[in-house]
Amino acid sequence: MHPLEYSVVSVLEGSSILVTGGTGSFGKAFIRYALDNLDPQRIVVISRDELKQYEARQLFDDDARLRWFIGDVRDLPRLRRAMHGVDYVVHAAALKQVDTAEYNPFEYVQTNVAGSQNVVDAAIECGVRRVVALSTDKASSPINLYGATKLVADKLFVSANHYAAGHPTRFAVVRYGNVSGSRGSVVPLFRKLNASGASLPITDKRMTRFWITLDQAVRFVVDSFDRMQGGELYVPRIPSMRIVDLVEAVAPDSATHEIGIRPGEKLHEEMIAPDDARRTIRFPDRYVVQPTIATWGYQPPSGGEEVPDGFTYRSDLNDRWLGVDELRVLMAGE
Repeated sequence: MHPLEYSVVSVLEGSSILVTGGTGSFGKAFIRYALDNLDPQRIVVISRDELKQYEARQLFDDDARLRWFIGDVRDLPRLRRAMHGVDYVVHAAALKQVDTAEYNPFEYVQTNVAGSQNVVDAAIECGVRRVVALSTDKASSPINLYGATKLVADKLFVSANHYAAGHPTRFAVVRYGNVSGSRGSVVPLFRKLNASGASLPITDKRMTRFWITLDQAVRFVVDSFDRMQGGELYVPRIPSMRIVDLVEAVAPDSATHEIGIRPGEKLHEEMIAPDDARRTIRFPDRYVVQPTIATWGYQPPSGGEEVPDGFTYRSDLNDRWLGVDELRVLMAGE
């Protein structure tokens, strides 16, 4: 596995940062990293669940630098208030459950699409310098409603640079796959079932997924703030894993049974589609998918190489893999 490369000094240091959806797994990890490493003037957390916000507040003893806003990205005036005086925004708020989206599609549209546009509008109006929005592998060639809303959100953030061209605000997107240690991880479930002697449910033994740790995801986002001009979609070069290897790592010799792929689920995940290959540049630690139209002075990043025509970054076609032993090490803290 090639290590992800990070800047030594970040533009975020000493700044005012806002995190939407800051009480999720990524948000809490980002807050901890920022407090420990970036010496921020303040971190504004906006999220809509008062219980999760209360629980998150118990994790941090830094009232001087933390501000907590109850609010929803669907509420543009509330976003404007929260972004007052903010330099940088991490947009992590989203509805994310694939199966729930299939039953409640318009709720996902309102949060993931309309809410993202609200973040764009508020950031431009408040003079925010840079915004990085978090995407998902499900946004590439989406087959489910959740992925489709995230693809739209990605395009909203990239295109936002057009009408922000006369303003200081710039937007970029970071897309990555499954996060080890995040809320909703299958690992705790596998461990619980194994401890009780129950058979572990596997959707399909052929399934593969991309894999990144929370710490890697946070540092990749921080580094993307330093590299971005606006309009880039950053994809980390991370390893894949096989679901059967994950089971062996978590619960060796346990019984398993296949339950079939769930509605809207893929056998293998994709982060860069073949049709995006012509706009993609490869670096040792990441891919950069460039904007199709750039009117704000964007220049292709130097030092990378173009990927071949028809290239696709898919979990089963990856050149980097995690074996059983490596997965055990990565999940030791879960």
